[in-house]
Amino acid sequence: MSAVAAVVVHPADTVAVVVASVGGRAGQTLADGTALRENVPLGHKVALRDLAEGDPIVRYGEVIGRAAAAIPRGAWISEALVRMPPAPDLAAMPRTRRPPPPMEPLPGQTFEGFRNPDGSVGVKNVLAISISVQCVAGVAAHVVERVKRELLPRFPHVDDVVALDHAYGCGVAIDAPDAQVPIRTLRNLARNPNFGGETLILGLGCEKLLPERLKDGDATADIVRLQDDAFDGFEAMVQGVIAAALPRLERLNARRRETCPVSDLVVGVQCGGSDALSGLTANPAVGFAADLIVRAGGSVMFSEVTEVRDAIHLLVERAASDEVAEALIREMAWYDAYLARGGADRSANTTPGNKSGGLANIVEKALGSVVKSGSAPIVDVLAPGERIRTKGMIFAATPASDFICGTQQLASGIALQVFTTGRGTPYGLAAAPVVKVATNSTLATRWRDLVDLDAGRIATGEASLAEVGWELYRLILDVASGRKTVAADRLGLHNGLALFNPGPVT
Repeated sequence: MSAVAAVVVHPADTVAVVVASVGGRAGQTLADGTALRENVPLGHKVALRDLAEGDPIVRYGEVIGRAAAAIPRGAWISEALVRMPPAPDLAAMPRTRRPPPPMEPLPGQTFEGFRNPDGSVGVKNVLAISISVQCVAGVAAHVVERVKRELLPRFPHVDDVVALDHAYGCGVAIDAPDAQVPIRTLRNLARNPNFGGETLILGLGCEKLLPERLKDGDATADIVRLQDDAFDGFEAMVQGVIAAALPRLERLNARRRETCPVSDLVVGVQCGGSDALSGLTANPAVGFAADLIVRAGGSVMFSEVTEVRDAIHLLVERAASDEVAEALIREMAWYDAYLARGGADRSANTTPGNKSGGLANIVEKALGSVVKSGSAPIVDVLAPGERIRTKGMIFAATPASDFICGTQQLASGIALQVFTTGRGTPYGLAAAPVVKVATNSTLATRWRDLVDLDAGRIATGEASLAEVGWELYRLILDVASGRKTVAADRLGLHNGLALFNPGPVT
């Protein structure tokens, strides 16, 4: 019987991951001679030696759990056989830093972007209408539809009009300490580089979140309040918003792309619908491309606190300074306390799809997730909703929820996002292009019109990690320059914004 394709990441690993698209069949052997005792699905683990109950199960050279029962060599290590270890102790964790050596610069890298008055550079030219309270969301959606239908044909250089919709603004404890998170997020969302500094603010008039708190000191920012006595009926409100939008559309329409260095580009990376191949193919390819962006002087932002928590010791080692190391630990501790207040812990993160895809627990998921950050030193840590303030590899603390992470990264200043998936998701953002990368070729083939790049070729040996990493890097620059359109934009698949609100609702 023929051998089955499987991958061992680290010499210390006690498991191999089956990467054959049809899985492994009982009786097939691995490269080291291990014979499968049973059928093993794609992405699932096989024991490379006999494991006694309590023995460590090692993947990526790290302990992902302990055997819940004796596991013979060649057996399928299902989720039920993996006992999850405790999370790394933040208080006792060594603060030893081993930042990687300086990376070789990658000079002369450019893309075609839109320069903004604040020095940032966008990859889209979008009019945004920010709302101060959910009460006006319906009006904002109506105005966006009207502007797209009636006005955008007159402004061919404006890519889109979007409403920065959310479920916040009233019925909340607006001055509670944790309220700073959603308010800061909304304020910085309006400053996203793809909006060109032309965001319009739409309020109601009686909400707790005063629209002025979203202006961020910009005296030129227009605020339209629907309760204004000047508005006699709904159509008057709509025309009032459109009148405020018109000069912004005219200014945006006058803008043109210009050649910009990659050092002006901010890219976010995220994963969703992950499987066990995420940490073998797509995420390492993203990490390779991330290193190229950083070498070119640009910025890459990775996030998802719960999905880095069990690998935090690996990130602390890469911190560029003691301050960055402490900030990483601070954000982990804050989120531990947040989950504890809700009666939850990190184990609640993994989904049924994650487990079906071969991920036994959040420890295994986290170790495969952090490789999206490549190997560059981590130069800064952003609290939820904070805006980017330096260039390089940055950790932006966000929940792992795809929609909330995307919203938070937009607020922190990404112009484009790269999103890896193994199970598949039609996720997209209206405000920024989302480059979708499949972890396995089966998904890339089945979802050929939803996926932008197939990283599964790494597992099959059709392409090397470096080849796919360079391909992704070039695709990022093409999308940033407007030369290529991502699948989500081509199909109009965009998720709504979802604020992270850890504060109380009254």
